[in-house]
Amino acid sequence: VQLQASGGGLVQPGDSLRLSCAASGGTFSRLTMAWFRQAPGKEREFVARITWAVGSPLYEDSVKGRFTISRDNAKNTVSLQMNSLKSEDSAVYFCAASVIGGSAATNYAYWGQGTLVTVSS
Repeated sequence: VQLQASGGGLVQPGDSLRLSCAASGGTFSRLTMAWFRQAPGKEREFVARITWAVGSPLYEDSVKGRFTISRDNAKNTVSLQMNSLKSEDSAVYFCAASVIGGSAATNYAYWGQGTLVTVSS
């Protein structure tokens, strides 16, 4: 499975941004898709995931109510809508795919290249 993330950029606090990830080379509809992020000097952390059945999205506490993960199995894409962005959301965001699911990075065998999100005034 190959993953290609896009949509990062420089925005101001309070702005919105939408990240997208296109998957190819696998049975996308059966994979749990997730977003992780890694800020400079910090470990990679879980942001959100959505199961193959497009149900029960899971979010990291700090993004609940601000971020929304969604997927389109017909187009093999997963998106992360990020609203009310804060400076602490600045990081490289990675999309990932797993047959296991959950929030542990070690569960995800497939990773995109990352897209940089910078939130700064």
